Amino acid sequence: MGEPNGISNGPSRPSPSVPPSPPPPPPSPATTLIQPSKKHHKRKAFRVFRHVFRTLPIIQPHCSFPTLPGGRLPDHHGNNNKVCGTLFGFRKGRVSLSIQENPRTLPTFVVELGMQTSVLQKEMSAGLVRLALECEKRPEKDKTKLMEEPLWSFFCNGKKNGYGMKREATDADLHVMELLKAVSMGVGVLPSVDPEVEGPDNEMAYLRAHFDRVVGSKDSETLYMLSPDGNNGPELSIFFVRL
Repeated sequence: MGEPNGISNGPSRPSPSVPPSPPPPPPSPATTLIQPSKKHHKRKAFRVFRHVFRTLPIIQPHCSFPTLPGGRLPDHHGNNNKVCGTLFGFRKGRVSLSIQENPRTLPTFVVELGMQTSVLQKEMSAGLVRLALECEKRPEKDKTKLMEEPLWSFFCNGKKNGYGMKREATDADLHVMELLKAVSMGVGVLPSVDPEVEGPDNEMAYLRAHFDRVVGSKDSETLYMLSPDGNNGPELSIFFVRL
């Protein structure tokens, strides 16, 4: 008779199971914000600013603030020194500061401040707010720019309030900037920013305004809020300084 074939009639061994592939990461929220333009400001303009403010300290030790003649910033012609600044945060969370070239561009600077949003709102109800971010001077050979410093001591109206930490803009930051894209200046609340948080704690408070940016030196910059209606509303200045 024929030879037996090589196929076994016994039970077959199960093939080893292959673990399923991990799901792909969720896509980042779409944004229509554009890259800021790479403007090359004329060095002559900075020399003028530096000459005017060289003898005026942007900030003194113990967080005292300079005064300008008449209490107002001198008028500057042109728009090269104007930026859009936004203070935002959940009512019971920390407030963050975002700086943009204009409301339609991606942030060029984001720092999380060591102060709750509700506390800052109380300070601003007084009508005069001075925010200061301080860090130590670097050696002369160190080329780190002022706005690239990662960690700051943070003061509000002369009182220390922890630290400020620079960070890259997160998806949540970009979402807020996207919602505020059509807002050039104003104060308000954005509801339902985070679907995982319910109730009033989910409300994102914000203040957006145009600021006049004054470069005193490589170790000092100041943002002065520009009010569209003159002296009405809170007066806000933000100081960046290396001591």
